[in-house]
Amino acid sequence: MLGTTKYITLEGAQKMMAAGEAEARRNNWNVAIAIVDAGANLIMFQKMDGTQIGSVQVAMGKARTAVNFKRPTKALEDMISGGRTGFLAIDGIVPIQGGVPVVIDGNVVGAVGVSGVMSSQDEQVAMTAVRAVEA
Repeated sequence: MLGTTKYITLEGAQKMMAAGEAEARRNNWNVAIAIVDAGANLIMFQKMDGTQIGSVQVAMGKARTAVNFKRPTKALEDMISGGRTGFLAIDGIVPIQGGVPVVIDGNVVGAVGVSGVMSSQDEQVAMTAVRAVEA
């Protein structure tokens, strides 16, 4: 049996990127924003002027972690803080707040990862981006 698969289009990624960038600019935050599809493949990426170089890999890692685990990266950060340190042994995991899955009709179709400011602020930018297509 075949199903109908929803996915993030380039237009959808552009809409999310614009919303995330606008939120960052509104708060005078310099961030890197990564958008991945359901397979954790990069669809779109941008690093705002003045963003630290380290945020490039962190933003992509947060997005990939959020889509691979189908939950915000904050949930994994909380699990590790609560003592489930075994998650740290998983190759490529970035369990730091700021990665948010994109959920359409109950299915995770991608994720947004943000890095550059405080983790809670990264998540604020990511949530703004995700809301641009989930609404």
